[in-house]
Amino acid sequence: MNILKSVGSFFIDIIETIVIALAIFVVVYLFLLQPHQVRGHSMDSSFSDGEYILTDKISYRFGKPERGDVVVFKAPKNQDYDYIKRIIGLPEERVKVSKGSVYIYNDKNPSGVKLEEPYLDKGTITVEGAWAKEDKEITVKPDQYFVLGDNRSHSSDSREWGLVPKENIIGRAWLRYWPINEMAFIPQVDFRF
Repeated sequence: MNILKSVGSFFIDIIETIVIALAIFVVVYLFLLQPHQVRGHSMDSSFSDGEYILTDKISYRFGKPERGDVVVFKAPKNQDYDYIKRIIGLPEERVKVSKGSVYIYNDKNPSGVKLEEPYLDKGTITVEGAWAKEDKEITVKPDQYFVLGDNRSHSSDSREWGLVPKENIIGRAWLRYWPINEMAFIPQVDFRF
């Protein structure tokens, strides 16, 4: 009888441990961190096809996305897919693609400033798209963002389909964890202008 009681107690302990582990996983997945796989080449060479990242889902509950943040969001044309891009234009700024570069117009820079982008490969040029035409100033609406892929010649981004609403943003790319030899926290870019 003691053996049955011990075996029963052992299985109950295992079930309790599994339930607690699953509960912790669900809370972390729904509210804190979510794994994503990079698909495609739109973020080369910052992120490669097939890499895995953890997306921080809590930061934007307490703060706003910043220029340079790499974000994961629901694709504008098919919300069953998630995209990964970099925030370039913030709410109520104006953005212009001109002569291979991006220009930002805001309260500090009403006449515009060329955005220096240290994360891009040397010689990268930014060309117009179907929505963001050459030399056309685009006003970023409140609670929306202008995003671009780092591999500008192979990225479907705001130049093609427009702005990303804040409610579509899942979170900020926080940690690259696969491949293991590339594991690193994703650095923030400090824009000073």
